[in-house]
Amino acid sequence: MDYQQLAKKIVQRAKKKGAQQAEAFLEVGRQGSVRVHQGQIEDLTQSTSKGVGVRVLVKGRLGFAYTSDFENAALDHIIDQALKLAGAAAPNKLNGLPSGKDLGRFGDTGQLFDTKVAELPGDWKIKAALEVEKAARAEDSRVVAFNAVGAGDFVSEVYMASTEGMTGAYSGTYVFLYAMPVASDGAGLQTGYWVDYKRFLDDLDTPESIGREATRRAVRMLGARRVKTQQVPVVLDPLVASSFVSDLAAAANGNAVYQGASVLAPLKGKKLAGPHVTLVDDGLLPRGLATAPFDGEGVPTRRTPILDKGVLSGFLYDAFTARKAKARTTGNASRGYNALPSIGATNLYLEAGTKSPEELLREVDSGFYVTALLGQGTDPVTGELSAGANGLWIEKGELTHPVQEVTVAGNLLQMLQDLDGLGSDLQFRGGSVGAPTVRFRQLTVSGE
Repeated sequence: MDYQQLAKKIVQRAKKKGAQQAEAFLEVGRQGSVRVHQGQIEDLTQSTSKGVGVRVLVKGRLGFAYTSDFENAALDHIIDQALKLAGAAAPNKLNGLPSGKDLGRFGDTGQLFDTKVAELPGDWKIKAALEVEKAARAEDSRVVAFNAVGAGDFVSEVYMASTEGMTGAYSGTYVFLYAMPVASDGAGLQTGYWVDYKRFLDDLDTPESIGREATRRAVRMLGARRVKTQQVPVVLDPLVASSFVSDLAAAANGNAVYQGASVLAPLKGKKLAGPHVTLVDDGLLPRGLATAPFDGEGVPTRRTPILDKGVLSGFLYDAFTARKAKARTTGNASRGYNALPSIGATNLYLEAGTKSPEELLREVDSGFYVTALLGQGTDPVTGELSAGANGLWIEKGELTHPVQEVTVAGNLLQMLQDLDGLGSDLQFRGGSVGAPTVRFRQLTVSGE
């Protein structure tokens, strides 16, 4: 089936039936995953999916419907349903599809599709997951169990068309490995976690390296204890630092900013951090997991600095929220075929610094290296952070004993001011949010 042509036909039908504006967002995909346990397959799934969502506007009234049935009768039904819902909706002058000034030429995404992933043999996932488990056990005899070990792949296609002249399509691939071993020293249990998630098979960490690193992260926490409550330098490993980056993005959500529900709302143009701190949302990042030529509304994606050399330079918008805020969409509409667009990040990351993680640690006399955060993280409205944390204590620049059952607390704005070190080890570990090792001059660690 020519899905691009189908999307265009849906839009044409909707217009003939009375829509002033219409848009079709169509997705086709297949995915597979496996979980293994003690050398045996625990769960193996393979699925395909497809669907199309239709958005229509009539006199400022919005209607939306979707289906996974591509037969003509089903498509006519959802067009009629969308028009019926529009007729019952309240008008809003801010409703509308992205206009011609927001549409245009797509940027260069580079390759998003890997034939090696698309043509992986059916048993690749099983073999890879078993290798992960075997390597994790071989790394240390104190591994006694696994919460989960697995592998998977995904192939997706997106097609769009609208009455405003938007037409486009892209396809992409994804492949991943993960492990969660449980280690025991006879007195207690500790869990480790490691993952890799890439578009291209050749970029993926080896199964052996995933298993061994997951075990190292579990074993190094054996014997963990609490520490006294104190204010000390805190270092986040890249996996944890990515959650801090996500918290910043939540506060930079254009809708939250418009509603005054973000600590960043009144601070655009203000210097919030040192010149070494740059936070970017980049929908065109080469080989990025969220890289795409256009967003969920057909707007070309782009590189949007949120913090530019420490200065709060912008927020993330979709078309509707941009109209409310009298701004321009940043190409950050996120969606699936069965949902309306909403603001979402693409490839979000803190730019790397120049120092190695070891250098950042060596400069800490006494502090806390965080390897896991537990809880909700930062409140985007107040900027307050209070979360459970596990990790390793730093003494005279060296990682010493493991620490658990403590709380790390701070405030987002103060944390930005106190962000005094960024590692050279930028990683996208398990998703489209990336970070290097991050060091804060001081946070409160609450323990005994």
